[in-house]
Amino acid sequence: MSLDETLARIDADLPEATERLLNLLRIPSISTDPAYKEHCQEAADWLVEDLKSLGVQAEKRPTPGHPMVVGHVEGDGPHVLFYGHYDVQPVDPLELWNSEPFDAKIEDTPEGKVIRARGASDDKGQLMTFVEACRAWKAVHGTMPCKITFFFEGEEESGSPSLIPFLKENAEELKADLALICDTGLFESKTPAIMTMLRGLLGEEITLTGASKDLHSGMYGGAAMNPIRALTKVLANLHDDQGRVQVPGFYDGVPEMPDEILKQWEGMGFDHGKFLGDVGLSKPAGEQDRTALEMIWSRPTCEINGIIGGYTGEGFKTVLPSKARAKVSFRLVGQQDPHKIRESFRAWVKEQLPEDVDVEFHGHGNSPASQMSTDHPAFEQARRALSEEWTNDAALTGCGGSIPIAGYFKTYLGMDTLLTGWGKDDDAIHSPNEKYDVESFHKGIRSWARILDAITK
Repeated sequence: MSLDETLARIDADLPEATERLLNLLRIPSISTDPAYKEHCQEAADWLVEDLKSLGVQAEKRPTPGHPMVVGHVEGDGPHVLFYGHYDVQPVDPLELWNSEPFDAKIEDTPEGKVIRARGASDDKGQLMTFVEACRAWKAVHGTMPCKITFFFEGEEESGSPSLIPFLKENAEELKADLALICDTGLFESKTPAIMTMLRGLLGEEITLTGASKDLHSGMYGGAAMNPIRALTKVLANLHDDQGRVQVPGFYDGVPEMPDEILKQWEGMGFDHGKFLGDVGLSKPAGEQDRTALEMIWSRPTCEINGIIGGYTGEGFKTVLPSKARAKVSFRLVGQQDPHKIRESFRAWVKEQLPEDVDVEFHGHGNSPASQMSTDHPAFEQARRALSEEWTNDAALTGCGGSIPIAGYFKTYLGMDTLLTGWGKDDDAIHSPNEKYDVESFHKGIRSWARILDAITK
């Protein structure tokens, strides 16, 4: 049996595959809201039954939160684990949706047909591209392409509290030669990308306290230290004039990218002017000796995500606030240690505080960066396979965001992860009117068939 026969089967079965996806999308599996707990169970049950229809030994596994779905199928060649998540984000604000978020349907748009529903792109549509590729392969060949473990999570959109304990408790069962994840997107909505770098994430909230209560600025102004003044000085010192972060030791463990990777990125034709212009900006604000793609994919960052202090309502109130707060996040790369950076940041803040100002810190999670070993032959095999399916050649890229599961697979299961996906920039994931192009769904299924064919030859 040839790959062409599998691709032809995918083309012929697209209407049925799309209808299956619409049925899954109609289940409101919002993981962060307890009101939808039973719907998360329903989505897990739906996936178990769908996998069983392919001959997969699948079951729903309980956790302290929402269940995991685990399935196994035997086969020759490499053993791969495919991960996806069936939970979705809340739909608020509901009034901004043009249709019911879980009334999944196909819509015609000026750019083509789209699948409209919460979870269409993140991640039910992407998850089902792999399942449908396996379905077509089984229909044509009578067997799966290789030994596959299916692993679907129900808490990705609510912090994955059950994930690490589950990985630890079931490590021997879940270990494979390679993990596959479909939860990313096309580069600039047109070029297939295999993510080889994911930035880590560290969150810190700092609260500065001055006087024991809010003060009248006429009575105390000038004599009393204003914690907002102290806070803004600290925040202003986070970066120098060239955009470099000033926290001591921050760049320890930050690697330089190989020249061949930088040349590949240069050849992708990224237009930072358009990228920033689309949001009303013009000049890259990070390290001035780096390109915009380097800033996004391979360099660490420090960003101020929120400042709270004093009177912020309508009108004016001449008050010296007792407290001022800020939320600061760090995106990490390479071997940067989030724990060391947290300690260094806190010590650095304390050193800059004036008398009469105290500080409290509250950490908001931490995860290191993930670097995939592209020496694994599957990466080049998959890159060539994707280049056969899409107009533009596939590229090995970085990712500005953080997908902790890839790092967890390396830490707890000892395996690398091949991350790819077919989402587009305008899919509005996490936002009202989320969609997934029918083309993305169709070509995504075909892409997985090509990848499975390439890595199992």
